[in-house]
Amino acid sequence: MLEKGMNPKEWANRPAPYKNLKWGLLLIGAGIGLTLAYFITQYMLHDYENPTLWIAFTGIGGGLGLVGSYRIEKKELLDKSNTTN
Repeated sequence: MLEKGMNPKEWANRPAPYKNLKWGLLLIGAGIGLTLAYFITQYMLHDYENPTLWIAFTGIGGGLGLVGSYRIEKKELLDKSNTTN
């Protein structure tokens, strides 16, 4: 970084405008995953002692939330770059 004339301290203090969006969608996705796991174990499988399903649905929901965050960020960045050209 120093060879290219960049200041590492400026890089560390850069704002992250989509950080709250990413965390929000991650937690919403995980919550939806937990809710789906609850309904599936209670009403469809009647298997209350299967933690694998809970972990899987939480991971899938959180992952979908992060993918949604990525798509929103990408769309916003592309829209900003198209308006400046």
